[in-house]
Amino acid sequence: MRLRNKPISLLLPLLQPPPLPLRHRRCLSSLLANGRAAPCRRFSTDGPAPQPVIGQDSVEVLGHSYPRDDFTNVTPKVLAKVGRNLHNQSHHPLWLIKERIKAHFYSAYMGRWGNPLFSVHDNLSPVVTVEQNFDSLLIPPGHPSRKRGDNYYLNRTTMLRGHTSAHQMELVRSGLDAFLLAGDVYRRDEIDTSHYPVFHQMEGVRLFSNHELFSAVHNGEELSLFESGGRRTPHKQEAHSLEAVKLLEFDLKRTLTRLVAHLFGQDLEVRWVDCYFPFTHPSFEMEVRFQEDWMEVLGCGVMEQEMLNSAGAGNKAGWAFGLGLERLAMVLYSIPDIRLFWSEDERFLKQFRVQDVQQPVCFQSFSKYPPLLNDISFWLPESRDSFTENDFYELVRSIGGDLVEKVSLVDEFQHPKTGRWSHCYRIIYRHMERTLTQQEVGIVHQQIERAAQTELGVQGRY
Repeated sequence: MRLRNKPISLLLPLLQPPPLPLRHRRCLSSLLANGRAAPCRRFSTDGPAPQPVIGQDSVEVLGHSYPRDDFTNVTPKVLAKVGRNLHNQSHHPLWLIKERIKAHFYSAYMGRWGNPLFSVHDNLSPVVTVEQNFDSLLIPPGHPSRKRGDNYYLNRTTMLRGHTSAHQMELVRSGLDAFLLAGDVYRRDEIDTSHYPVFHQMEGVRLFSNHELFSAVHNGEELSLFESGGRRTPHKQEAHSLEAVKLLEFDLKRTLTRLVAHLFGQDLEVRWVDCYFPFTHPSFEMEVRFQEDWMEVLGCGVMEQEMLNSAGAGNKAGWAFGLGLERLAMVLYSIPDIRLFWSEDERFLKQFRVQDVQQPVCFQSFSKYPPLLNDISFWLPESRDSFTENDFYELVRSIGGDLVEKVSLVDEFQHPKTGRWSHCYRIIYRHMERTLTQQEVGIVHQQIERAAQTELGVQGRY
C-alpha cells in the first residue's frame, strides 16, 4: 500500500538539485552550429565488410541482400560508409569520446558484485526494420521523421537506422536493465560544416524495479512505481506514480550532469529545457553555456511505459538519453568541419593518438584550402510538391561527395505570368587536403546540373 498522505515528503532528502552550475575550461576554439536487419540480428560490423552493391533488383550490404522497391533511395556514396565504424577505430576522435563516456559509467556505476552496472553495445548492424526504427518507439505512422526524403530506405520495410534507439526494445527484451549503445546513424539532411548523412550516436538506458528506485527512501517499501486510474499530465504518464517520476527525473538529471562534468570539466553551466519525444515523457534537453550562448547537447526523458510493457519489462520503469558523438567531439577537440572525421590524412589522425583517453586534445588545423563558389539556378517542376530540397542535397552529395562543403538557397522567386518558381543554390566546394581548381570543380558542377534536370525534373537556367 502506498502512503497517500505524504509520499513526496518522504523523497525530499533525495530530491536535491543537481550539482551547482559548471563552467567550461577545455580548449574550445570553434562553436558547433548543429550536431540522428531483422529484430535481434546482432551480427558484428567490426572488421572488413563485403562491399555494398546497389543492383537493378536488390541492394547488397553487410553480406545480406534486400529486394529493391519504389521506396529504395539509398545511394552508393552513403552505402560506402556502412562498416567503416569510426566509433570503433582506435584513437579516432569519435572513439575517444565513446571511450571517455564508457570509462565514466564503468567507474561511477557499479553492480552488486563490483562489476560495471552498464553493459556496452557498439557493433550492432545499422540495417534495421522500419518497425525497429519507428514502431517500436511509438512513432506514429504519419510522423514527419518517417518521410522518405529524410531517411535512407533499402525498401519499404528495411532501412539504415536513423537513430541508435532503434535497438532499445530488443536490448530491453533480452533482459538488460542498464546499457550504453553506440553506432553510426543515417539521415538525409542539408549540407554544411556541421551536417553529414552519416553521424554517430551514443545513448543510455536505465531501468528500475520498485525496490531499486525506492531503496534509499524512508519507508520506501510502502511506495510504488505505478498507480491505477492515473492520468497523463505535463509532468507524468498515466501509469506512473508522481513520487516514482520525481525520483526517475532526479536520477536521470544527476547522471547526465555528472557525465558532462566528466567530459567538459567542473566549470560548465547547465540548464534543462522541456521538450517532446514520442518515446519519453516527461522529456528534456540539456543545454550547456558555451562561448556566451546556450547549446543543446543531448535529449532524454522517462521512457514511455507502453514500450517497456511490450518488451516484457512492465514491472519496471526507467529513463533514456541520447547524444551525438560528432557534436561533442567538435566542441571538445575544436574540430571545425564534420567532414574531417572521415579523413584518412595523417595530419588529422595523429593528433588523437594519445596515451590516455582522458588527455585533452585541441585540434590544430593543418591548412584551410580556398573555397570555390558556383551557383546553380533552375525552374522547379510545375507540380512544386514533387521537389524537395533534401532530394537536391542528396543529388549534390552523390555527385560531389566530400568536395562539397555547403549548399545554400540564395534566391527564389515566382514568375508573375507563369506562376512557376525558380531556385538558385550556391554550392561551396573545398577539398580538406589540397587546393581545388576551377576546371575540376566545373566538371563536377556540370554533372550536377545535368543530373538535376534528368532526375529531379527541373529546368535549368544556366
